[in-house]
Amino acid sequence: MSNNRNKQSLSLRQTESLNRGLIAVKVKNGVYVGWRLFGTDPEAISFNLYRNGIRVNPSPITTSTNYLDHNGEINSLYSVCAVINGEEQPQSETVDVWETNYLTLLLNKPEGGISPDGVSYTYQANDASVGDVDGDGEYEIILKWDPTNSHDNAHMGYTGNVYLDAYKLNGSHLWRIDLGKNIRAGAHYTQFLVYDLDGDGKAEIACKTADGTIDGTGKVIGDADADYRNKDGFILEGPEYLTIFEGTTGKELVTTDYDPSRGKGSDWGDDEGNRVDRFLACIAYLDGERPSLVMCRGYYTRAVLVAYNWREGELTKIWKFDSLEPGNEGYSGQGNHSVSVADVDDDGKDEIIYGSCVIDHNGIGLYTTGLGHGDAIHVGNFIPSRPGLEIFQVHETPQENGTEIHDAGTGEILWGIPSVEDVGRGMAADIDPRYEGAEVWSSTHWKTGGAGLYSSSGEKISDVNPQSFNFAIWWDGDLLRELLDHDYDIETGIGVGKIDKWDYENGRLVNLLTADGTRSNNGTKGNPCLQADILGDWREEVIWRTDDSTALRIYTTTDITDHRIYTLMHDPNYRLAIAWQNVAYNQPPHPGFFLGHNMEKPPVPNIYEVKPVQKSKVKK
Repeated sequence: MSNNRNKQSLSLRQTESLNRGLIAVKVKNGVYVGWRLFGTDPEAISFNLYRNGIRVNPSPITTSTNYLDHNGEINSLYSVCAVINGEEQPQSETVDVWETNYLTLLLNKPEGGISPDGVSYTYQANDASVGDVDGDGEYEIILKWDPTNSHDNAHMGYTGNVYLDAYKLNGSHLWRIDLGKNIRAGAHYTQFLVYDLDGDGKAEIACKTADGTIDGTGKVIGDADADYRNKDGFILEGPEYLTIFEGTTGKELVTTDYDPSRGKGSDWGDDEGNRVDRFLACIAYLDGERPSLVMCRGYYTRAVLVAYNWREGELTKIWKFDSLEPGNEGYSGQGNHSVSVADVDDDGKDEIIYGSCVIDHNGIGLYTTGLGHGDAIHVGNFIPSRPGLEIFQVHETPQENGTEIHDAGTGEILWGIPSVEDVGRGMAADIDPRYEGAEVWSSTHWKTGGAGLYSSSGEKISDVNPQSFNFAIWWDGDLLRELLDHDYDIETGIGVGKIDKWDYENGRLVNLLTADGTRSNNGTKGNPCLQADILGDWREEVIWRTDDSTALRIYTTTDITDHRIYTLMHDPNYRLAIAWQNVAYNQPPHPGFFLGHNMEKPPVPNIYEVKPVQKSKVKK
């Protein structure tokens, strides 16, 4: 049974206008070249590849969007031309050849300091996101700098300031936003969103701010001298703001009071600054056509979500969901350390998957499973023979369904396995072609090697599961997904980025890439700065920081594949997953269709590209 849903009658969604994302990489036997297929391209499109202005392919390329040019050299220049109805279209951007399978992006590392409690700190490049902030068809990188004294909400202590930087892929540093002393550093405080919110063809940045935040032009928001930190380093008083920044310059566009507001700490479960300062955020197409901003607070007990539109220079509040409101009691305590977005009820409009509950596009609770809080969640088409999407989730409270899959639209538990402890990790990825859809596994019973590997329908297929739970990535030439993780030394706290493939016949991981000289983020979580399809064909790139945080490395595959799939950034679920990937406990992205062994042809996405708005010249 197919569940590639026919949405031709639904509204088209706004999406960014990208170039071909052309990349060329020197490899042993020539130059590997890859480029984007758009979700809006006609089915019969083909491509011609040019080296130094001369076509290298004898006939138009019809079955892939990559090519191995055996005669390519390190000093070659490449471009690609789409061919439609036998006619070549305008030439793409021209690119030079990378010397290695990664691009090095030098960073402007902030100076460290000493916090009021006498702790010295330096800075590390942390989570990142991408958006086309200047409308040139190429993604820019928005990078968060975390001080080494950042803290979880449960821990006391001052922190250094958090910075947001924007970089072009050529290394140009566009701007820096200083969130200021009244925004605490840590995974639960500093969610930032990068997206074209108003449809002008250029991405904005949205995040929580406070008195003393400095925008990318040097303007101070609020009171520059205010300091609301208490003796334990927590910030439990003072105004809180939501700011939209211009992506090109980092300039403040609008600032308003942050809602969900702090209120009484006891309403969130304690008066210590722990539960009240747990934030989530995401982008969702609540009307099915244009993106909205959803800012959130709380998940252990009370949970509040507030949706906004940024349109034509006006920030408008659309709705507010509060689990304290009568009728919403069942939604308290059901949030995760992360959030996801998908159209789970097939009406063309997005819902917010908040963990064990889902909030409908109109701000009304859709359902709750009642299974409680969890650390890891995956939303996608994991069982292709079933209609609709599924949610794979692990839970903190020991229970019968501590690891489970449920129907994304209704919350019906499809199957689960019991847990006797906090299940901190779980993964869903197609890593074994012998079984339908994705395979799933979790860290439950991790002290004894794990509970095993399961098919998406709940069949236990192996007593051995991969000892890799953090991220999954499409990397090599087949349709199975590889596992992105790190070699972690628990004594030193150092993790080195790596990509492994599951050898399903022998039940072991086989290393494909160890990114020597890089470091993972967020401790045992093993996160990269970002994983996303930001260049080349449909497969994913991964960004890690170098060990001294003086640079980012953008790694790309150089394996040839004969699978032709449009860029994953043109799948609505996947694109929104890149926007929320940095939120709290980072989770890997999934498209809204099944991508794996024996997949059906991906559905044509209902999207339209937005070109940058050209400002008319003022007549003198």
